[in-house]
Amino acid sequence: MLAVCSRTGRLLGSRALSMSEMSLKRKEPGGESKKGGDRGRRKKARGENGEGRYVPPPSKRRTGISFGDEHFAETESYTENGLRKVLPYYFDFETYCKGRWVGKSLLDVFSQEFRAEPLEYYKLAAEAGRLRLNREPVRDLSVVLKDNDFLRNTVHRHEPPVTAEPLRILAESEDIVVVDKPSSLPVHPCGRFRHNTVIFILGKEHNMKELHTIHRLDRLTSGVLMFAKTPDVSKKMAELVRERKVEKEYVCRVCGEFPEETVSCEEPIMVVSYKIGVCRVHPEGKPSKTVFQRLSYNGKSSVVKCFPYTGRTHQIRVHLQYLGHPIVNDPVYNTEAWGPNRGKKGEINKTNEELLRTLIEEHKSKQSLDILDVAEDDLLVLKSGQSEDEPPGSLSVPSTLPAETDPACPPKDSSLGDDSNVHGDNEVTETSSADTGGKGQGLLDRLCGECKIIRPDPSPKDLIMYLHALRYKGDHFDYSTELPEWADDHWVDD
Repeated sequence: MLAVCSRTGRLLGSRALSMSEMSLKRKEPGGESKKGGDRGRRKKARGENGEGRYVPPPSKRRTGISFGDEHFAETESYTENGLRKVLPYYFDFETYCKGRWVGKSLLDVFSQEFRAEPLEYYKLAAEAGRLRLNREPVRDLSVVLKDNDFLRNTVHRHEPPVTAEPLRILAESEDIVVVDKPSSLPVHPCGRFRHNTVIFILGKEHNMKELHTIHRLDRLTSGVLMFAKTPDVSKKMAELVRERKVEKEYVCRVCGEFPEETVSCEEPIMVVSYKIGVCRVHPEGKPSKTVFQRLSYNGKSSVVKCFPYTGRTHQIRVHLQYLGHPIVNDPVYNTEAWGPNRGKKGEINKTNEELLRTLIEEHKSKQSLDILDVAEDDLLVLKSGQSEDEPPGSLSVPSTLPAETDPACPPKDSSLGDDSNVHGDNEVTETSSADTGGKGQGLLDRLCGECKIIRPDPSPKDLIMYLHALRYKGDHFDYSTELPEWADDHWVDD
């Protein structure tokens, strides 16, 4: 598949154009439109395999792009069995030709890099008109790619469910919005998540748009999350966080009896994989500091307050693992993949590659790869040894799509003009809620692999991790939530 965004929200290569930009007519120096002339010249210029074809110049990136009503209207969400679900929908992923693709045919690129689907799938997608090259359908995969070629792929997209726990507004002013984020809900579109995200829920259900991130929480972490309403406020608040002028207080439930005395952990943290988002304590890591204070112990697990003085990825979780008291239900740092001691004192005895493989295989066996925001074809990426900055497997199928956090990676525009039949003929069938396992009318797509799979729903409790952002305090603000129920002194472990 021709997805373009990495899990970090960056486009792989040049930025994809929005549909409105793609529809703009190019002008001759004299101002005359040459849209019709270009089409004729392109047809004449095409030789065998399209090697002599015309490639339009890239357009400049627009600034200030954000999600709006046209994005929120892509699909509908509903609640069922304690879960928030999203009806499947069509979505366009777009990218400019990567440098390493120049001179290769589309068939070569698919066979060498995007192996999560057989070549037959891409041939069928091309025949259905879902693959487009510089706005025009490309049905011949032998076409040779050139620099600045612009690719678009229409996919049938399925999102994993999240907990139906409501997103609560804690505070709102002219400058700031503060929410209590439920566990399992990503902040921004990432991986397979788009409509099941804080940004989309605030925009669609609370009419809060044009929000700017001040800080982020992991998808599985709940609690205080702040947004700014203007870029200036966002910049000022982010500077306060970076300069450690914001006091951060978290609470978690960890395995075993945590020491009664205050514990300070200053082990350096290294990123094992930016793509997957896994870290470990390592001498070559960045300086990190977290202070821990035990609140209670029930004979099996402890409730601990955490005060992170630095802001490394997964800092609290990694330091607790190192101390031998991982979070009770941490699906990443409290698993056998880290060895018999589960990473205590940094004793892992595996290379980074071995660790990643083990983690992925472990979650693959549990059918829980969404926890890592990866898919099965990420194993191919690891085996290939390719740089994580441009992982080939990230453009595969809806179940393997990376993040499109950058709003410059736009969805399919509803006003497609002469491109309106992007799904092909007889591609979609209407189904009942019994067919889709969801509410109301759904869509089944004959090319979509996800439509052929019946996945059991997770239990809402399986989507919750016992880590909560309890309080964020600065010189002129103080935002906090109540303790979650699992932090109660009388909580009984399962």
